[in-house]
Formats: sequence, C-alpha cells, structure tokens
Amino acid sequence: MSAALSLDAWKSQASSLSYRNQAFIDGKYVDAASGETFDCINPATGEVLTKVAAGDKADIDRAVKAARTAFEKGSWSQMAPAKRKKILQKFADLIEKHGTELALLETLDMGKPIRDSSSIDIPGSANCIRWYGEALDKIYDEIAPTGPEAVAMIRREPVGVVGAVVPWNFPLMMAAWKIGPALATGNSMVLKPAEQSPLTAIRIAELAAEAGIPDGVFNVVPGFGETAGQAIGRHMDVDCVTFTGSAEVGKYFLKYSGESNMKRVSLECGGKTPNIIMADAPDLDAAATAAAWGIFFNQGEVCNAGSRLIVEESIKDQVIEKVMAVAEKLRPGDPLDPKTRMGAIVDKTQMERVLGYIEAGKGEGAKLRMGGGRVNTDKGGFFIEPTLFDEVDNKMKIAQEEIFGPVLSTISFKDADEAIRIGNDTIYGLAAAVWTRDITKAHKAARALRAGVVWVNCFDAGDITSPFGGFKQSGFGRDKSLHAMDKYTELKTTWINVGA
Repeated sequence: MSAALSLDAWKSQASSLSYRNQAFIDGKYVDAASGETFDCINPATGEVLTKVAAGDKADIDRAVKAARTAFEKGSWSQMAPAKRKKILQKFADLIEKHGTELALLETLDMGKPIRDSSSIDIPGSANCIRWYGEALDKIYDEIAPTGPEAVAMIRREPVGVVGAVVPWNFPLMMAAWKIGPALATGNSMVLKPAEQSPLTAIRIAELAAEAGIPDGVFNVVPGFGETAGQAIGRHMDVDCVTFTGSAEVGKYFLKYSGESNMKRVSLECGGKTPNIIMADAPDLDAAATAAAWGIFFNQGEVCNAGSRLIVEESIKDQVIEKVMAVAEKLRPGDPLDPKTRMGAIVDKTQMERVLGYIEAGKGEGAKLRMGGGRVNTDKGGFFIEPTLFDEVDNKMKIAQEEIFGPVLSTISFKDADEAIRIGNDTIYGLAAAVWTRDITKAHKAARALRAGVVWVNCFDAGDITSPFGGFKQSGFGRDKSLHAMDKYTELKTTWINVGA
C-alpha cells in the first residue's frame, strides 16, 4: 500500500477515484427498489462525494431472500472448509491489492487521516478475514464422554442468515470483524454499513465475488438505521443480528428480536473507558502519551476511547501537562495529508453533538484546560481541536455519557480503592486501563474493574487473537479471536444408541 505518498499524490489519486454507490444483492449491483438515494459527504470539506442507494425494507427483503436461498442451496454453507479457506484468503488478498483505493474511500468518506486508513484500517481488515479463513479448518467438533452404549456427536453448524449492522468510525474494520467469522462458519450475510460511511463496504462486495464467494452469500445494503437497520432487526428470516454502535440503538435490536422471531443478537455498544494512572506508574511520559493517543486517535471516535483520565492526586497536574504537550502536536488537518494525525469529525451532526458536550462540561463547572472549539472552518469541514477538562466530577454529563469525540475528562483520586470505584461508576464496561509498577495492585485492579478488557501499563493493545467486547451496557458477545465464531454457530447434538 502507498503509505509514503505525498499530499499531492493522494489528492491526485482521490480526484480520479470512482465510487460504487449501489446495493449489492445476489451477486450484482442494483439501485434501491424505491430509486431513492442519499448524499455521501466528505467531512473534511462538506462536499458531496456521491449519491448512494437508500435501501429500505424492500431491499432488505431482497437481500435476505438471496442469502436464504444461497444458504439452503449449500453453495457456501456446505462447501468443504478447505475450499472456503482458500476463497477467504483470496478475498483478503484482493482487499490488500486494492488497499490504496480502499484507504482513499475510507478517508474521504469518514474523515480519518490517510496514514491511519492506509496503515491500520485496511491492512487490519484484510488480516482479520485472512485469519478467520486460516482458522476455519482448525475447529474440531466433539464427542461427548458417554457410556459404551451410545455415541453423542456435538457439531457446530452455521446459524443461517446473519444481519450485520456496523458503525461509521472504523467502517471496513468493524465490518471485517463480522464478515470474517460469519463467513468462515458457513453463514450467508446481509451487511448494512453506516449511512455516514458506506463506500468501502459497497466496494468490497465485488471483491468478495471476485474471490469466489457465491452469489447471495454476501450482500451489502446501504441505507438508514431507522429503515434498513430496523428491517434487518425485525426480519422473520434473519437468524442472527450482530451490531456495533450506541447502547440506545442496541436496545432497539433486542426489542426487534423479541417482537419478531427471537433471533440471536450480539451487541458491542460503546464505553466510557477509565484510564487509571497511579502515582507509582513505571513511566509517566509513556502513560501520558498513551492517554493522549487513547482519546485523540481517530478524533476520539473510538468505542473504547480513554475518555476518563483518572489520576492520583499527587501527580495529576504533572500528568495533565504531559498530556497537553502531546496533544499540542495532534492538531486537526487535511485527512489526505500523510502528516495529519487528527482528521475531521464524521459529519455535521456529530460535530454539533460533540460541541454540545463541551458546552455542557463548561456549564457543569469542569475546568477547560485545552481546546474546546471548532477549527479549520475555512475548509468547510467538521474539525474539532483536542479538548481537555480538569476538575471533573464523575457524576457530570461529560464523565457519564459517551461523547465519541476528542474530549478528555480528568478526574483525581486519593487511593486505589477510590480509583476502582470511579472506574466502575458508569453504565458501560467495554475497556479499562491501569498504570502501576506494583504487580499485586495491578492484578487486584484488573479483577475489580468491570470491563471486557483491562490493559496494564499500556492502552488499546491487542490483536486479532484476543476477544473484544464488554460488560454491562457495553453489550455482550465478542468480536475477534476464535470466540467470535461462537456467535455465528449453533451446537447440534446427535445421540446414537449403539448398545442395542
């Protein structure tokens, strides 16, 4: 991938880019049944990139029918695992081959820096699909420990038709986290990308077909949550919904399941990650650098962003100064410039939402130490500078609600017990971090923090081999690792009487 391209080179390639903007159903691109479209906006300029098919219930019905037909036909679900493996690996290869194009689509569509799209998002997406392709013929079925009179076989079978609804902050990577294990286990899929960032999902549909995934197995229907997303949630022939997004919308999918066919639902619904730095942290510079990147990376549009910096009183001022020194170098800029470390907020609605939280923080009495405003207004895009609040009470709105923007709330504590109490005082439980050189204190904190992942003396570490998901209202079910395959399979027991 051309990560070393200059700004002019990226802009030149962007100017010649073409956009796939239709739904992909049963192996071909099609317009929405209604003929309706919506504007796909470049958040760095506010300009329209293209008009995208606005799929709704009729299009979801078409896609689910195609997925069900393919599943029952067995062209994918009954394919030998070794063959599915080769196809998924080819799919990953094609994503890498078209990496420059996909990185541009991701950056133009969502506003993230091209250096991240080209070096993190697209390679990570390809790696995810390749990893599940490699894993799928390594999973064995089981024989139960019965007596000699019976043989009980326990098999994993694909659940059927999977509906995947994914967010806009990591458009292709979050899709890959669903696509990889769902297809590896033999299911058919209907993917609904977020309306704010649908372009890479639409584009990879034809790469999937080129790799050899049969018609109807992988379908992409762009559209709005209240239409296409709801149609997936309520569909009587969708067997499983996997969703990443807000807790508010996640609860709708639980409701839709109960009101329809009791389809399986897995949810990853964000967080309010506590990043706890104790006075005996082994390296305050490393901790402060991680704290800055933990909230300002991807413009703070990260579900496990370290939005609550919980610091021991004796070192709080020192840590804040170090965080601000790092943040000063992370000024928002042109996402196509490879030197840019922070890009644009995904759209005007989200920008105004973040600015509203900043005003709420000031109104509740938090001390604004850095940032707090919209910048680069001459470019016509949606940029917010790194923002840091001090003297935050954990009961404040900015400490309790997921902002999904570059806003850091600093909260002080006196001892480890208070730090854990503050860390757990949230409806979310996606991730947490603790910095200490005391291994006993680290283990106690990791056990006590109610979160799906706890980092010790690091932040946002991990790879495809480790599961990702949360406790409490951060949802349930896990992405990544072999555990993700559990969401997309049913266990079937076949009991054979051999003693007669």
